[in-house]
Amino acid sequence: MSNTDTAPDHEAWSDRQEETMVSVDGHNVSMAYRDRGEGDAVVFLHGIPTWSFLWRRITPPLESEFRTVVPDLIGYGTSASHDGFDRSIRAQEEALADLVDALSLETFSIVAHDIGGGVALRYAAHNPERVDKLVLSNAVCYDSWPVQFISDLGLPKTAEVDPEEFEAKLDGAFVKGLHGDEEDVDRSFVEGIKAPWLAEDGRRALARAAVATNTNHTTEIDYEAINADVLCLWGEDDVMQPVEYGERLAEDLDGEVHRLSDAYHWVVEDRPDEYREVCREFLLAE
Repeated sequence: MSNTDTAPDHEAWSDRQEETMVSVDGHNVSMAYRDRGEGDAVVFLHGIPTWSFLWRRITPPLESEFRTVVPDLIGYGTSASHDGFDRSIRAQEEALADLVDALSLETFSIVAHDIGGGVALRYAAHNPERVDKLVLSNAVCYDSWPVQFISDLGLPKTAEVDPEEFEAKLDGAFVKGLHGDEEDVDRSFVEGIKAPWLAEDGRRALARAAVATNTNHTTEIDYEAINADVLCLWGEDDVMQPVEYGERLAEDLDGEVHRLSDAYHWVVEDRPDEYREVCREFLLAE
């Protein structure tokens, strides 16, 4: 973990967000995002059960060289989280399409983690002329998901569980997904990532997001349609999204793999400095 950066806390992060309306299956919902910096545009997509705060150590230092667009997927973070709309990867692709159109992004790159990777892959396959580069990190793809922990969150009892038990489940998910000893975990990451789910109706919102996970949404992708340059920047010790899937993606998409040692699923928190620098070099390369 970086000892030199000054990552914002979750309240400071959300204070800098804007919002726009996006359409999902005919439903108009609000999508929150940060839009900072100048230069070539890069969209950063988080996964489940996180929100854009995942990128707290990555995007602020990159704002001097790139226009960084960092949304909360719909149903996550400070985006709309009420009932009545789809949260699946297919739906997130629709929302992403509306967001980049609203921001007039003609061509751009995407950096994505977990189910954000599935969203990025779908969008890049359907819009190959618009995505320049793809950085995929511990991303869902093919049949690599969902994992049991997330599936369990989609059970009806998740929305009804005792608040203390629910928070303990979140603590476990975020702590165990980090490399190293529990006593060394930066609590600001854990507290910030879980904060939206602890708000009113947060348990219900997380259950809705979890039940929307569907492996068909990545197995049906036409991977051969993707033209973007691809880097699989992967925490090599992840057991939820093993690095072998990153290697398969790199082989199929004519990309490359960069393994980050001593990194589990929350790779951007485990190895922020190396992650940021490798990502930066790839995005700047001609």
